[in-house]
Amino acid sequence: MPKPAQTNKSSAADSTYRGRFAPSPTGPLHFGSLLAAVGSFLQARARGGKWFVRIEDIDPPREVPGATDEILRTLEAFGLHWDGEVVRQSECRAAYDDAIDQLTRLGALYPCACSRREIADSSIVGIDGPVYPGTCRDGIPQARVARALRVRTDNRAVEFIDRWQGAVHRQVQSEFGDFVLKRADGPIAYQLAVVLDDAAQGITEVVRGADLLESTPRQIHLQRLLKLTTPEYAHLPVVANGRGEKLSKQTHAAPIDRRAPLPALYRVLDILGQGASPELHGGNLADLWRWAIAHWQPSAVPRLHRVIVETELQSAGR
Repeated sequence: MPKPAQTNKSSAADSTYRGRFAPSPTGPLHFGSLLAAVGSFLQARARGGKWFVRIEDIDPPREVPGATDEILRTLEAFGLHWDGEVVRQSECRAAYDDAIDQLTRLGALYPCACSRREIADSSIVGIDGPVYPGTCRDGIPQARVARALRVRTDNRAVEFIDRWQGAVHRQVQSEFGDFVLKRADGPIAYQLAVVLDDAAQGITEVVRGADLLESTPRQIHLQRLLKLTTPEYAHLPVVANGRGEKLSKQTHAAPIDRRAPLPALYRVLDILGQGASPELHGGNLADLWRWAIAHWQPSAVPRLHRVIVETELQSAGR
């Protein structure tokens, strides 16, 4: 059996800390999403803070029926117990519409009639895809119909220090361009929804995968426009398969098995640089979490954008 847990002196207690895990219900959790959940959970619990769960379900065509319940049951089975009620983005539409109205009054939005093909044909490739060339900034061409609302950007520098990815410096207009906040058929863009949700929940640090690192400058741009507090950011390494592909539904990542959580959690802790004491392998889930929270060392997390996990480990715990 493990020894009694010692207090983690590397992370000062902070009862005001508020973190979150925000999966999309596009399928069951896989090993990569488990790593993100564990990292955000430990960062919150080791500080004596709150940890919330938010379901990002603002894109119904991508949602898999029953996925939300499956995700929540898996978190519970792994001992990842959250604070408060689960927030669902689909229930926050009024707040998103209010923000669209506010940005419209500020003159920060404009309608865009460009198709994806037109943008691809007339744009340069930026850090995270095509940079919108501003075709509709001064008005939609005659006889065209709006397809989306875009937010005006500028080249005011966006700079932040990411806990694990280091210093980030971006020029939003030249490196990303004016980006979509709302499609003509109604859905609100992820960039706006996540900014409003984090503000509403009082999130003090956003811990998520490094695949979302380049979303951060755009989100900070929106926080400035809406006069919202910018949280701290901490982007964990993304888990990739042997071909270098991020684990996802598209790359056929195997779902984690909630019937046997311990092997998967040992592997996650190892990848996060938190090698579990050998004595823990004779314990139970409660023993593991007591040890992991008490010994969490953020400085030991690899400062990498991605880590490769061989195929047989994608379904760790199966």
